[in-house]
Amino acid sequence: MGKTALVTGASSGLGAEYARQLAIRGFDLILVARDRDQLEHRAADLRSRFGVAVEVLAADLLKPRQREKVERRIAADERPVDILVNNAGFGLPLDFARNDIEDEVRHLELHVEVPMRLTHAALGPMLRRGRGRIINVASVAAFMPRSTYGACKRWLVEFSRWANAQYGPRGVTVTAVCPGFTHTSFHERMGLAPGQEGISDFLWLEASTVVADSLRDAARGKGVSIPSLKYQVLTRLVRVLPASVSARLGQRGR
Repeated sequence: MGKTALVTGASSGLGAEYARQLAIRGFDLILVARDRDQLEHRAADLRSRFGVAVEVLAADLLKPRQREKVERRIAADERPVDILVNNAGFGLPLDFARNDIEDEVRHLELHVEVPMRLTHAALGPMLRRGRGRIINVASVAAFMPRSTYGACKRWLVEFSRWANAQYGPRGVTVTAVCPGFTHTSFHERMGLAPGQEGISDFLWLEASTVVADSLRDAARGKGVSIPSLKYQVLTRLVRVLPASVSARLGQRGR
């Protein structure tokens, strides 16, 4: 029986790239996102190109009944999930005081509560089988003051580090992936054209590189994966800077 991976936010961006690279590795897939038409289109492409089975699970993870449907699929013993990729997310402007508080609450739920719930659903079955990988897509923003986005991602990093230490010896690894600025549709959906971020071309990464590096690190059992040497150096530097300086750096980009 082949192995199965479930990817949230799989219709575009890093989620779509995770699905592609896992399909190349021979994993059957369960694709989760809100837009069923986009998922069906992506599923058909993956089936035809890589000959893997692809299940579509359209769900808005901020709606409890729809999220619970995903939790049940993760916990199922039939065609069990071997790799869970918690990738779904969205961005907000960095001005917390001006943001709508309900948008901020939804942002917190999707970046913290949802991956926590899905990780919990996966852990029980994975621990019983003695194997499994959970990948939580965080951000280098976790290492610098960056409004509520950085705070959410910091939670995800610390939770993943702890869970990896706790459950890794029992065969289940948990890896927080911390990409820097990555070429995806994420920025376009926020209304920003290429070049509007104010970020040097040197700092931009390709989605294919981010995903390949993170899958390699997860396979090695790392609790935290920071794709690319330049961001590994940058995150070490930011940690020793005064908070006022790193906060100003964190205001760059969106």
